[in-house]
Amino acid sequence: MPFWKTSSSHPSKQRLAQQAAPLHVRQRFMGASLSKELKKEYGFGTLRVRRGDLVKITRGDAKGLEGKVSKVDLTKGRIQIEGITQKKVDGSTAFIPIHPSKVEITKLDLTDKLRSASFERKKPVERKEAKK
Repeated sequence: MPFWKTSSSHPSKQRLAQQAAPLHVRQRFMGASLSKELKKEYGFGTLRVRRGDLVKITRGDAKGLEGKVSKVDLTKGRIQIEGITQKKVDGSTAFIPIHPSKVEITKLDLTDKLRSASFERKKPVERKEAKK
C-alpha cells in the first residue's frame, strides 16, 4: 500500500496521509459543491475547483461573498479568491486562503474542452423502467 493511503480511522493518521499525498492525489481533495441550479443542470453535486470558476463562500468570516478563483494551491489544499483579502501590518494586502469544501461553485469556467468532456463521464446513467 502506498504511504499516502491508510486504512486507519485515526484522525492523526488521516491527516498525515493527506499531507504526504502526491499532487495527483491531492487534486481529489479540491472538490466543492455545486449550486442548486448547477446540480439540476448537470445531475451531480460536486466538482473540482479550477482557476476562473465563480464561487460563493458558505462558511467563515467571509460567508456570503462571491468572487472568481484566482489560484488553486494543491500543496496547501487551499484556494484564493479575487476580492477576498486582508490587510497586513505593513499596509499591503494578501489573499485569504480558503478550503474548497467551504465554497459553493456558482458559475463554471468552461473554456477547457477536456473539462466540458468530463461532465459527460460524470453524468448519472438513466435507468430504464422495469417492465411489469
